[in-house]
Amino acid sequence: MAENEQLSNESKINQAEKEVINAIAETMDLYGITPSIGRLYATMYFKQNPMTLDEMKDELGMTKPSMSTAVRNLQEINIVRKVWQKGSRKDHFVAEKNFFNYFNRFFGGKWKREADINLFAIKQAEDQLLEVIENEKDDEHLLERARQDLEQLEEYKQYCYWLQQLVDSIESGEIFDFLPINNSGR
Repeated sequence: MAENEQLSNESKINQAEKEVINAIAETMDLYGITPSIGRLYATMYFKQNPMTLDEMKDELGMTKPSMSTAVRNLQEINIVRKVWQKGSRKDHFVAEKNFFNYFNRFFGGKWKREADINLFAIKQAEDQLLEVIENEKDDEHLLERARQDLEQLEEYKQYCYWLQQLVDSIESGEIFDFLPINNSGR
């Protein structure tokens, strides 16, 4: 009976892990990752030791070149990293297990890029629009259009500054003062 109970408990653990693996795989599109690559990350998440490409291939039934591409994609978004294993010439990889760290690096980096690129473009546009306002003497329609564009850009600029503050608060950890990490699950 103990053997059957052990098998049943192992089956329950496998089923629990499978539930989460499927959910993670399904939602990885948020990060630009396909479900199959998401399944690899989620599988690695439950592994307590780093995995080689061969181990990944065996676990997921994919080809080694597919595993290599998948790992590279996961490395690019900083959710998997290569680790050194003493006595082994093979590459070993480990999944990021702290989702708050991952959230910070992934979304913080994307939002910072969005704010920086758009603030630069807004500055360029403002300079051109101000030049139109200073130099246009005859066409009231163009003047009004330039003024309206400047007003809209001012609102857009506020969003970009807010986004920069959000990124700063994530990077500094200050965001957790406003949105504390609690373990109560709501």
